[in-house]
Amino acid sequence: MTATPTPRVTIKDVAARAGVSKGAVSLAFNHKPGLSDATRDRIFRAAHELGWAPSLTARTLAGSRVDVVGLAVCRPARVLGLEPWYMEFVSGVQSVLAEHSSSLLLRLVRNMDEEVGVQEAWWRARQIGGSILVDFRADDPRAAMTQRLGMPAVAVGHPSLTGGLTSVWTDDATAVTEAVRYLAALGHRRIARVGGAADLGHTAIRTAAFDQAAGTLALAGAWQVGTDFSGDAGARATRSLLTAARADRPTAILYDNDIMAVAGLSVAAEMGLRVPEDVSLLAWDDSQLCRLTHPTLSAMSHDVHGFGADVARTLFSVIAGGEGGSHPVPTPVLMPRGSTAPPR
Repeated sequence: MTATPTPRVTIKDVAARAGVSKGAVSLAFNHKPGLSDATRDRIFRAAHELGWAPSLTARTLAGSRVDVVGLAVCRPARVLGLEPWYMEFVSGVQSVLAEHSSSLLLRLVRNMDEEVGVQEAWWRARQIGGSILVDFRADDPRAAMTQRLGMPAVAVGHPSLTGGLTSVWTDDATAVTEAVRYLAALGHRRIARVGGAADLGHTAIRTAAFDQAAGTLALAGAWQVGTDFSGDAGARATRSLLTAARADRPTAILYDNDIMAVAGLSVAAEMGLRVPEDVSLLAWDDSQLCRLTHPTLSAMSHDVHGFGADVARTLFSVIAGGEGGSHPVPTPVLMPRGSTAPPR
């Protein structure tokens, strides 16, 4: 028996629910004068309850802002300002926006609920033509929100996390496995990882890949410590790992970003340990920081600027009505430098 399709909600349904005319609904969503605040609120509430939003085509014809792209980031401003990855990513996004004479609307939020509210307000107020969504978590609410609103978006994250949205991602599992195999090939049997926030989806993917690689290689010791990506947290995690008795401490440490790896290098010096003779350090991202330290930091390197540009191009394709095409970007590759060597 064929299931009866669910009727599509229209502007007429919203008008009936709110007890107004279709013209009043149009005035409300196009932010035109002629309605009281109470009526406007009633219309928005009815649209929200019915899961209705104006189509992209209709919004464009009505003069909606398709020349602004939204990006909300749930990170403390202090941490974000020091994070090379986001600076490179945003610069890549901006390089493509400039080609389209578009702008980036950036907002820092405290939690996921706040971001959902911000994204919805941006879209309903016609402030953006689409959004870039980052830092996906398990059961992330933004996929359902985006689909309910009909808002064009590109998710920066593995498809297993992004709920069917058009996605662009890095193969973190393969990169982590390569990093662990490299350190093991140098002769390291006790390897640690200083990771990021545990609730982030890409952190969970890296954690699982590290555990699997350590098990496959039958390492004598494998430790993982979670942090908030900051230099202070990276330093504390490194200090904790290196204060163990010599026979029980790692001889190599993999970090989830460059800031923490640089902090780890300072902690090793503070404790009188030589890098790489006493402990090898391997960073992630390979920003300019990795080439300014002494010794220079080995890193899992990828083109973060190119990643941001790819995401922006994909979003413009989605906004234009295309599928956009979910796809991975090139997997990070190992760049050996002065901070890794066989253990003594």
